[in-house]
Amino acid sequence: MIDTPERRRRGIYLLPNAFTTAALFAGFYAVVQAMGGHYEAAAIAIFVAMVLDGMDGRVARLTNTQSAFGEQYDSLSDMTSFGVAPALVMYQWVLHELGRWGWLAAFVYVACAALRLARFNINTAIVDKRFFQGLPSPSAAALIAGFVWLVVDNRLAVPTEALAWVGFGVTLYAGLSMVSNAPFYSGKTFTLGRSVPFWVILLMVLAFVFVSSNPPVVLFGLFVVYGLSGWGLMFWRWQRARRLQRLRR
Repeated sequence: MIDTPERRRRGIYLLPNAFTTAALFAGFYAVVQAMGGHYEAAAIAIFVAMVLDGMDGRVARLTNTQSAFGEQYDSLSDMTSFGVAPALVMYQWVLHELGRWGWLAAFVYVACAALRLARFNINTAIVDKRFFQGLPSPSAAALIAGFVWLVVDNRLAVPTEALAWVGFGVTLYAGLSMVSNAPFYSGKTFTLGRSVPFWVILLMVLAFVFVSSNPPVVLFGLFVVYGLSGWGLMFWRWQRARRLQRLRR
């Protein structure tokens, strides 16, 4: 059969979609591990999915292999790894102790993740590239996975019912933050292809050392700060708008 340009355009790019598939596998693996009661492994798998998800888009841009198929596939992968997987891990771990309140919180998170991804897909061309509208789904998943990893790894002696309600609050906060209008810094202005000062490399090394010192505590702490940053920025913008209005009067 003749290899025409039309036939080549129907194909898919292997490299970026391989990273997306790996991220999808990590999310699926997290669910399997949670079903087996291995919650620490499940939480780590979600963080692995985050790393892989962050790489597929950058690889596609660096190799000029972006495609409509890749965008849709990435969204479906995100829905599994950062929508369904975190909710099921949290429910299997502790939310089931709350009965219907537990599965309702898990469902709210899943629904908000779906709404967040749908809104992101249709607003890509019109929103400020510097900021996400609402908490991005990987960061929401990191809040849940980080909380699970923190408690399991440090064997925190917390009464089960109290732990379940804290998990309930974390799940709802992560879910509702995804569908908010709070602006969260995207980091898309940072490009890997440009040169950087030497101190930036040193800072990256120190960051790796800092995270490796106690991954569950450090990662959860970092994503808590990020998960609150959008609301802080939103409040600051509101206050600045009020001051400008007073000056104009």
